[in-house]
Amino acid sequence: MASGFTLSIYPWVYTAHHEGDGKWTEGFTEKPHKSAKEEAAMDAPARNELLVGRNSFPELPLVNYTSQYGLGCFEGLKALPQPDGSLKIFRPEENAARMARSMKGLMMPEYPAELFVKAVTEVVRRNQKIGFAPLYDKAWEKDGFQSGHAVYIRPFSYSEPAIGLGLSHYPWVVMVSTPVGSYFDPDISAKAVTSTMSRATPGGTGWIKCDANYVIPILAKKRAEKDGFMEAIFLDSREHRYVEEGSSCNIFFLLKNGKLVTPSLEDRVLPGVTRKSTIVLAQDLGIVAEERPIPIDEVMSDATECFVTGTAAGVAHIESITHNGKESVFNGRKIGEVTRKLQWQLKGIQYGAVPDTHGWMSPV
Repeated sequence: MASGFTLSIYPWVYTAHHEGDGKWTEGFTEKPHKSAKEEAAMDAPARNELLVGRNSFPELPLVNYTSQYGLGCFEGLKALPQPDGSLKIFRPEENAARMARSMKGLMMPEYPAELFVKAVTEVVRRNQKIGFAPLYDKAWEKDGFQSGHAVYIRPFSYSEPAIGLGLSHYPWVVMVSTPVGSYFDPDISAKAVTSTMSRATPGGTGWIKCDANYVIPILAKKRAEKDGFMEAIFLDSREHRYVEEGSSCNIFFLLKNGKLVTPSLEDRVLPGVTRKSTIVLAQDLGIVAEERPIPIDEVMSDATECFVTGTAAGVAHIESITHNGKESVFNGRKIGEVTRKLQWQLKGIQYGAVPDTHGWMSPV
């Protein structure tokens, strides 16, 4: 099974092309493959050659607004194995709505939410039918499903052929899926450090899941990793005083007064689906959850627990934050009680071990 993201794209892929006047031409393509068992037994060179073929889309233009300028957006969501052998997708309607907002924000035709949900479900179903999907493993329960595996679904937009500064009027939407495991390496200390770089600026595209938004987070995270940290934390671009996001995750803090706080969205913070769900789960546990500006000084002096949230990360604890050379350690570097409860509730719902009282899981 895979750990983290992989390029082991499953055989069935989906494409939709905007033809104008709100019309989308849809299609499913079965890429070359053997059985899942046969592919797992192949030697590395042969399997890599097969996977390269599955990652080839000759119908999509090389030179366009997306490849040249990062004018595109994407989503990430998971289908998770259930104890009864089925798969269920976590809140696909939320990703559908966000992708429509992102495309509108990039001034391209909106891909309809109803098409998104149907396409995501069908591409997972087709791959599951030919054996490309993980099965539920009861052993995952022992660590709160942190070792669990799932199907990661990546829908993304891609523009028509173009060069020069312009807008995409006839984009494609492509959906691929891959196996995915734990996002963060469990062998790396869960330390974070504030970055001197700025992820987003007021009036910009920070609220859009835009391709170009991820360049700075990648650079900041890799710089942090070189210095022995797992995660980089971004502060606001104006005053460099308020916490906004992790390198690829939303962030939460439990304060000494028992309140759970997370940065308010405004137009610089990505409206994460897992973030939104975590706020609801905290309220279910009777925890007061606030969305507001959070000064880094308040975090360093008053936070007792810290965790990040995201589709890939789930709920992942942060043991400390270093800011201006000073380290603040949370809960003796161990995962806190509230973080653990929220982690279990989220993963438990996703993997069918906890009742889905909010109706978040969509059957495949």
